[in-house]
Amino acid sequence: MHTSAPHDPSSLASTGPVRGIAIAIDGPAGSGKSTVSRYVADALEGGILDTGAMYRAVAWDCLDRDIDLADREAVARAAEELELELGTDPEGATVTVRGIDITAEIRTERISQRVSDVATNTLVRAILQQRQRELLYATADERGFCVAEGRDITTVVAPDAQVRVLLIASDEERMRRRAAELDLEDNEDTRARMADQVLRRDRDDSTVSEFLTAADGVETLDTTGLDIPDVVERVLMLVAAAETAQEEAEHGKPEPVRAEAAVRESSSTQRAATDGPTDADIENALRAGLTDYELDDEDLALLTGDESEELLPEIQRNLPVVAVVGRPNVGKSTLVNRILGRREAIVEDRPGVTRDRVFYEAEWSGKDFWLVDTGGWEDRVQGIAYRVAEQAEVAVSLADVVMFIVDANVGVTTTDEQLLKVLRKAKVPLVLVANKVDDQRGEIEAAGLWNLGLGEPHAVSALHGRGSGDLLDAVLAAMPEEGRGTPADRGPRRVALVGRPNVGKSSLLNRLAKEQRVVVDDVAGTTRDPVDEKITLGGKDWTFVDTAGIRRRVLQSQGADYYASLRTRSALDRAEVAVVLLEASEPISAQDLKIIDMVLESGRALVLAFNKWDLLDEERHKTLEREIERDLAHVAWAPRVNISAETGRHADRLVPALEAALESWDQRIPTGRLNAFLGQLVAAHPHPVRSGKQSRILFATQARTRPPRFVIFASGFLEHGYRRFIERRLREDFEFTGSPIVLGVRIREKRKR
Repeated sequence: MHTSAPHDPSSLASTGPVRGIAIAIDGPAGSGKSTVSRYVADALEGGILDTGAMYRAVAWDCLDRDIDLADREAVARAAEELELELGTDPEGATVTVRGIDITAEIRTERISQRVSDVATNTLVRAILQQRQRELLYATADERGFCVAEGRDITTVVAPDAQVRVLLIASDEERMRRRAAELDLEDNEDTRARMADQVLRRDRDDSTVSEFLTAADGVETLDTTGLDIPDVVERVLMLVAAAETAQEEAEHGKPEPVRAEAAVRESSSTQRAATDGPTDADIENALRAGLTDYELDDEDLALLTGDESEELLPEIQRNLPVVAVVGRPNVGKSTLVNRILGRREAIVEDRPGVTRDRVFYEAEWSGKDFWLVDTGGWEDRVQGIAYRVAEQAEVAVSLADVVMFIVDANVGVTTTDEQLLKVLRKAKVPLVLVANKVDDQRGEIEAAGLWNLGLGEPHAVSALHGRGSGDLLDAVLAAMPEEGRGTPADRGPRRVALVGRPNVGKSSLLNRLAKEQRVVVDDVAGTTRDPVDEKITLGGKDWTFVDTAGIRRRVLQSQGADYYASLRTRSALDRAEVAVVLLEASEPISAQDLKIIDMVLESGRALVLAFNKWDLLDEERHKTLEREIERDLAHVAWAPRVNISAETGRHADRLVPALEAALESWDQRIPTGRLNAFLGQLVAAHPHPVRSGKQSRILFATQARTRPPRFVIFASGFLEHGYRRFIERRLREDFEFTGSPIVLGVRIREKRKR
């Protein structure tokens, strides 16, 4: 217990730097100052200073001695001469005047109704503030910590305290707390009395004191709806940060302060103060608080992860290109799957399934190369068949080696002979493949292919794998060390074009590439394989992937359409950002929404492109805006581009949208900044109380990027509405444009002691 004798100004001579932590807590009546301060002091095993008790003690003394509280000078003399013993032990902070214990008496309504007469006396305030300051720092120096609560404590009494907090609460909450403290029933009479004691007192006190708004450097905590442990924990977090800063300063390490931090001096002490704890301080304090909770090995690994780790782009390689060509239905895609060792290329027992040239990365005997599957080549054809043949010829022009596939059971046809003329003109090494050789008889038939003048016909069975190893050895022998150019690589960024059939994906790709890169036809479902194309836009290289249109019921599709849908999903998984094409001239369909949901499930960044915008009239434009607001509200964060793939209108706007989406997809928020953000968010908007309990956010960290995934450690379940609120605020504060956000919550309980 500290004893405060009648005030002597000479006792305030400088005593040197204070080694303890001073915590100043201010706020209006009923905000929880006294209760929170006691719990904080108890948790720290430090001292407590109830500055309001001093004013109440003066009021009691004057009333006990019949001193008129309206006589300012008489009350000031009483305060100057007050024989006060003020306890600083949080478990029993007694108040004694002239040897009389008045601890309980000063909390009665009689004193509460008159204490404002003393508190608004500026002569008394000057006297008591000096006493409060002296006692605060003496106790902090002696016990390591001292919590002081009351009027002007953060601004006048202890503006240089290491921790300064302003507690606030709604008027209704403060009156309810005061009534509960006095054990009064909730009725109109009680509410009227509390309005007089709480609200009137605040109005009176605010004429001489500023405690309704926080001064510079003072942390504000709204305690409305919060349990006492929640508020105490947040104050302790600030104390831990201040203690860390002080220890670093004492050991000669640079103290982390903000740029606007000021150095304040006082008559008795001189110390550095900041405008609040830094993000790093808050992170360290919250991490320390987690030690009280049960954490598993996965939690610990996450909490000790390296934030500086970045996802590096894959190394670009100039690999040789091997093109697989032949007339329709000779088994090209089957052979591609055999070489890859997995079912990648679409295979069906009818011609014309493969239409575009499709690149796969393959390997044999330690040698990597690009394997290109092509559509069946035919001579003198029109329409879609002509464009398929055209793509096969482009593949040959890009290749370093060509595997010419012939059906050994059928022999050389007129189409094979015409294709061979095209291949000879290309002047590319040719490897002749006699496919569908399943037995000795087939080998005899394959031997007749020597007549083509291409050397040894390599007899294989793509279906069963017979002879495929010898074939690949021959391909490697004809292959250069490096390719002439990589036709499709993993690119700086990979963009998947997805949407329902015939929405214009291939047309857009051709427009961006400025050439007829993929087959386009009015028939829906022209594209079946994901087609990679390296395109330079906005001065950067992009790898665009044209995908098959996703039909309404994928699982009910058959044959090529079924496998095309599966490969579209696979292409989406390999992409980084998806451009979902929607037809602006038609209503947004359930199929469009399912495709968007598929992109969200894949975790890719998202850009919405409304195609055929040039076909819209004014009426459809208004209707579309209503549809977007109604049906696409859940992806309102996705950049939107209005284009025309046919004319190229506004296609250049894709690049800024893609860059913004990918920047958000890659964004990492430092742990300290994240926790500072959540601390402010939760203080202003705490989680709702359910069944008498309130879940608290203990700590948060960003576990990964691409897409950003955040893990929140909480003391209880966080409702889905509250999670959505956190996600929305994350987007607003950190500008997550075009990227999904994943929030994971790990509920952890306190360790049993």
